[in-house]
Amino acid sequence: MTPEVYLASSSPRRGALLTQLGVNFEVIRPDVDEGIMAGETPERYVIRLALEKARAGWQWLQQQRKPRRPVIGADTCIVCGEQLMGKPKDKTDFNRLFAQLSGNTHEVYSAVAVAGIVPGGTTNPDELYRVNISRVQFRSISQQERDTYWQTGEPADKAGGYAIQGLAAGFVQNLNGSYSAVVGLPLFETAELLEAFGIYIVRVA
Repeated sequence: MTPEVYLASSSPRRGALLTQLGVNFEVIRPDVDEGIMAGETPERYVIRLALEKARAGWQWLQQQRKPRRPVIGADTCIVCGEQLMGKPKDKTDFNRLFAQLSGNTHEVYSAVAVAGIVPGGTTNPDELYRVNISRVQFRSISQQERDTYWQTGEPADKAGGYAIQGLAAGFVQNLNGSYSAVVGLPLFETAELLEAFGIYIVRVA
């Protein structure tokens, strides 16, 4: 099936969410440095990375002489207190993260960007973005639960050390915001951007 867009992410979670919208896509993997800049806020950080991924994907399409279809880039980070939480390096690091998350509310910043040619636009690519900020409250999590959760392998490659779409759903006492954004791709904002590029989620057969 011919893709309507390119997804500049190898995350199976983002792919599953985009599939939920009924959008045909092809995955590409542009190389983007995900380090945070000095003085950069979490919101600016995720916006910058989402834009850089979409932009790098668009440039790759030109180099490979691929069809010029919109490229989606996305990024998500977790902030608890003043600390931006990345993926745990090991079990010790995971325990440090969960000691802060347990019994507290944290924020999830999730940005999505699209690079491409809007209908009626010029040959120069447009770059549009949206950002979602959601708040997640965890119940208190015992050390035994943390140890058991780490052993499942689920936390290892997740920002903040958890997957809300997995076993960690049982830790979530309250969610104020977007579930899909916490997973990794804010679907309302994604649909809004895609419509700007002429790709509609609800369409007449």
